[in-house]
Amino acid sequence: MTGALLTIITDNWWDIRDLSNLSGAIRDLVSDAGGPGWLVYVVAGLLGAAGIVTFVGVTAIINIWIERRVVGRMQSRLGPNRPGPVGLLQPLADAIKLMQKEVLQPKLADALVFTAAPIAFTVPGIAVLAVVPWGRNMTLASLDAGIVFIFAMSSLAALAVFIGGYGSNNKYALFGSMRVIAMLVTYEIPIVMSLLGIAMFAGTMNLDGIVRFQEDHWLFLIMLQPLAFVIYFMSSSAELNRTPADLAEAESEIAGGYHVEYSGMKFGLYYAAELINCVTVSAIIATLFLGGWWAYKLDEIVPGWMIYIGKVYAVYFLFIWTRGTLPRFRIDQLLAFAWKWMTPMALVNVLMVAAEVLIWEETGWSAGVLLPIYVVLNNALALALIVAWVRVFAPRFERFPDRPRFYSTIDVPSLPAVAPVQPGTQSQ
Repeated sequence: MTGALLTIITDNWWDIRDLSNLSGAIRDLVSDAGGPGWLVYVVAGLLGAAGIVTFVGVTAIINIWIERRVVGRMQSRLGPNRPGPVGLLQPLADAIKLMQKEVLQPKLADALVFTAAPIAFTVPGIAVLAVVPWGRNMTLASLDAGIVFIFAMSSLAALAVFIGGYGSNNKYALFGSMRVIAMLVTYEIPIVMSLLGIAMFAGTMNLDGIVRFQEDHWLFLIMLQPLAFVIYFMSSSAELNRTPADLAEAESEIAGGYHVEYSGMKFGLYYAAELINCVTVSAIIATLFLGGWWAYKLDEIVPGWMIYIGKVYAVYFLFIWTRGTLPRFRIDQLLAFAWKWMTPMALVNVLMVAAEVLIWEETGWSAGVLLPIYVVLNNALALALIVAWVRVFAPRFERFPDRPRFYSTIDVPSLPAVAPVQPGTQSQ
């Protein structure tokens, strides 16, 4: 059995354009060996799950170094540069330090909830990667309702944050987790509506089908849906609790928000899960808006999964860029931004997509004629709506005057008279 497995690996290692060849050969080996039918599906699932978990584990370590290094450069710092060459061993040193720390728990905390919250926060981000097509024929679970599955998992992650704050029995942790619920209720609406336009154009909620729609029409959906991309990217930043929307955690403040009572590897799970969730959202954006593994026939030369990972990290860089350059919103600004601009604009986008799809179906015109028109029209609409919002609503977000104000007179309140103290006496 072992020799046959080695033979399959050596015969298929060169064809890295489609890793399903290797997994398929291993499944055939199990079937030919006389194993039960259900064992083939178990082996296929375990192979895919092992690949996803390996990718998540490696990227969780690498992304710590990437994020700290890039943000350091943006802020005129070096970032990690001591352990190992150019600081590459810094994440490993941090992991060893966290594993050696004592795991503390408040005396009055709910032990079961307090322990389960970090796990519940980590699992959904990994589970979403199961429905993502990594390449041609490289999807672990090709669900017809893949987008709905993404919505469900993202909601579970935010609820896990609230469970952690509630189970800590700490008012600062509870306040931080309550802000997550406020942002969840607010930003789930534009997130759902932004991806609704993608599903309407593609005619399916299967992520692999959406990638194939972009391949068939030779067009990235970000060109058709630029406004949906902006809305989803900004809303996801709030869902991920990342700067400029890290109100639940406030990483630059003293109190740590919902995980203020966590230490050791329980805190390490929260920290790693934030990086994993950011990669997951980047993978969703790369799939729905950037064509996934497809890249204008480049995937016939370069392996599609390599192209896909490159797109994921290109989107991930945008999240690092916003974190390193933008200041944090106030809570009222963040919620007002969602209700006054993102939700109305998402509704406008959905209505416009519905009209465009209806025209496409009823007229019977070819995609080669309609899609270029839609690209120009949707990009012009997105630009016009953004400019209009900046001119109308942006001044209301100003907290301080934009120019110095001079006053001819300043009313200074009079102070009560104080009798002078005579030398040699003590004041009462």
